[in-house]
Amino acid sequence: MITVTEALDHLFALVAPTDPETVPLARASGRVLAAPVTAARAQPPFDASAMDGYAIAGPEPNRGATYTIVGSSAAGAGFFGELRPGEAVRIFTGAPVPPGASHILIQEDAEVDGTAQRFAPDNDRTGQYISRKGSDFPAGFQLTAPRRLRPTDVALLASMNAPEVQVAQKPVVAIIATGNELVQPGEPPGDDQIFTSNTFALAAMVDAAGGDARVLPIARDDLKSLEQAFALAQGADLIVTIGGASVGDHDLVADAAEAHGMERAFYRILMRPGKPLMAGRMGRSMMLGLPGNPVSSIVCGHVFMLPVLAALQGLPPAPAPRETATLGVKLPQNGPREHYMRAKRTPDGIVPFDRQDSSLLTLMSEADVLMVRPPKAPPAQTGAPVDILPL
Repeated sequence: MITVTEALDHLFALVAPTDPETVPLARASGRVLAAPVTAARAQPPFDASAMDGYAIAGPEPNRGATYTIVGSSAAGAGFFGELRPGEAVRIFTGAPVPPGASHILIQEDAEVDGTAQRFAPDNDRTGQYISRKGSDFPAGFQLTAPRRLRPTDVALLASMNAPEVQVAQKPVVAIIATGNELVQPGEPPGDDQIFTSNTFALAAMVDAAGGDARVLPIARDDLKSLEQAFALAQGADLIVTIGGASVGDHDLVADAAEAHGMERAFYRILMRPGKPLMAGRMGRSMMLGLPGNPVSSIVCGHVFMLPVLAALQGLPPAPAPRETATLGVKLPQNGPREHYMRAKRTPDGIVPFDRQDSSLLTLMSEADVLMVRPPKAPPAQTGAPVDILPL
């Protein structure tokens, strides 16, 4: 068996990132930027007032200094005459600072009588209150790639005058649940059948991570049905199978995949839940075979599928990001496999559930983190640091 890190290295070696495409900025949030964007001009593109008040020329004003108001500057309607000492221009937040202006007297510190304005602060506060040209970013500033674009990144790109951007194409992920025991929700089950659930969790994870999930019909435990499923999956960037990746008499996924040209890499992973994992390439598609057990499948989706999906979008290959938290209970020594324990955040720290049965979706639904214990980790005391994967 190999470690989780070794398995991820094998998977990343199989990744072929998707090609870029150009999309309108309004559709770019959540996508991975594929090419850097360069600002053609500075932001702000002029010295701008940071406050409502009066722009003046000359040295820092003294209390009681008076000025003649000669104009007004508003956002989108600036005053561009030359401002001379002893003159003031009424100015509003975001408006261009007139040429020659040195300070903004905020309106709370001004007494106005007709066209005259006097500096009369409540205290001795002073300041220029001017946002200088390029103080946010200069002309030539670049937003680098690759990066997953957040709403704040989209706002920055808009201020850089980027109406459209190059992003990685959404990886198409074909999801195939396998097994004679499965039926779709809403279908009448036989006495020996259950409803497929992993499919829906994995599809939701794919869509939330920037992919395009396509759920295919359930494949039965025979080579013909599996081969038909793989034929339907052709053209996908990633094919994810659920179940049939072990070595039992009914685990036929590997044989069917090989019939479609996959060079199989079959791994047994030193982790729990989830031990069997299958991976390879099938034509232009990458294939990832996950365990059929519901919780094992979802955990492996977080540990393996999501990092692969990020790499397919051009992000640097990396494990799922972990956080460090405080353990809320004592724990005994761990066994020989890395354990991803379903757990909850509490005021006392991270508390794993007493039951870790990998078939219990109720506990998986209640968990908000996976607490990771290394192989053969010694007993842990309350308050000890632990690694977690947020769910």
